[in-house]
Amino acid sequence: MARIALDLAHAYKPNPQQDSDYALLPLQMSFEDGGAYALLGPSGCGKTTMLNIVSGLVRPSHGQVLFDGRDVTGDSPQQRNIAQVFQFPVIYDTMTVGENLAFPLKNRGVAPARIKERVGRVAEMLELSGQLGQRAAGLSADAKQKISLGRGLVREDVSAVLFDEPLTVIDPHLKWQLRRKLKQIHHELKLTLIYVTHDQVEALTFAEQVVVMTRGRAVQMGSASALFERPRHTFVGHFIGSPGMNFLPAQHSGGALQVAGHGLHGAPAGLPEGALKLGVRPEYLALAPEATAGALPALVTQVQDVGTYQLLSARIGEVPVKARVAPGLALPAVGSTAWLQVLGAHTCFYCNEELVA
Repeated sequence: MARIALDLAHAYKPNPQQDSDYALLPLQMSFEDGGAYALLGPSGCGKTTMLNIVSGLVRPSHGQVLFDGRDVTGDSPQQRNIAQVFQFPVIYDTMTVGENLAFPLKNRGVAPARIKERVGRVAEMLELSGQLGQRAAGLSADAKQKISLGRGLVREDVSAVLFDEPLTVIDPHLKWQLRRKLKQIHHELKLTLIYVTHDQVEALTFAEQVVVMTRGRAVQMGSASALFERPRHTFVGHFIGSPGMNFLPAQHSGGALQVAGHGLHGAPAGLPEGALKLGVRPEYLALAPEATAGALPALVTQVQDVGTYQLLSARIGEVPVKARVAPGLALPAVGSTAWLQVLGAHTCFYCNEELVA
C-alpha cells in the first residue's frame, strides 16, 4: 500500500487554452495509506479520468503522480502495483470461481498454500464460498461482479485498489449489502481503496473521505458530516443531501442584510460587503412564529408526507425553498404564509460560490 499524491492537470486535447479544455483542472491532492476514499460527482466531471491517472491507464498532460514520494507518472499499472475493478465484470468464464480469484496470485508466483488461504478468506467475505468450484460462465451478473471485486481484493501487496462504479450492474437490493461488505473488508484488510461513483449514498456510506467533483474540479474533500454541515462550495451544498441545500440571494451593506428582497435581522458579524448567497439545509429550515428574528415570510406551495418526514415547499420572494419537517407536525395550508427560520447555527454564507469562513 502507498500514500498517493497528485499534483497535476489533464486535457485530452493539445494546447488547452481555457478551463473547458481540461478534463481535470489543476489540483493538488493526496490519498493516505490505508484510507477509504470516494470520488463523487455527476457524469463527465472527471472522476474516471482521475482514477485512470492514479492507476496508470492515463498519463496526465501536466504534473506528476507520486507513490510514497516516488514519481510514478510514467509507470504502467503493473509497475505501480494497482488493482482495478471496472463497471462491468472482468472475469474468465472458462475458469471456476476459485480459479478466477486465485489467478492474480498465481500470476505472481504466490505459494499454493497462501493462495488457498487468501482465496478462502476473500470468498467468505463476499459470500462466494459455496460457489468456488462452480464455473463462472453460468453465474448471474451480480455474482460475476462479486468475483471481479474479489479479484481486486485478493492481493495483499497492492499499492491501492481502485473501483470504477462497480455496483452499476448489481441488483438494487444487493447494493446496500455489498457496500457494507466493502466497508467491512476495508476495516479488516486495511487496503487503500478509491471508489468512483455518482451516487451520494454509495459514497457517504462507504468512504471515510469523499472528494466532490464538478466540471473537472475537485471542490471539496471531507467526511460525510463536513460535506453536509459546511459545504465549501455551493455545488457541494446542492449535490449533497436530498433535497439539496437551499440558496437565497443576499446583499450585505453597512451591517444590514437583505435576503431575497427582505431585510433580515441577526446576521453574523464579519460578513463581506456586497452580493452573497445564504445557504441553509432543508433539515435546518424550521417553522417559526411570525416576525421572529432571523426568519422570513414564505408562500407555501406544496406539502408532501414522505413517511419519515414531511416536505414543505415554499417561495421566499421568487426563490423556491424546501423544508424537512418532523412527521405529524401541523403544517400551514398551501397558499398561506409561513415564517421560516433561515438564520441559525447551521446557516452558511457564500461569496463567489465559495464558503465565507
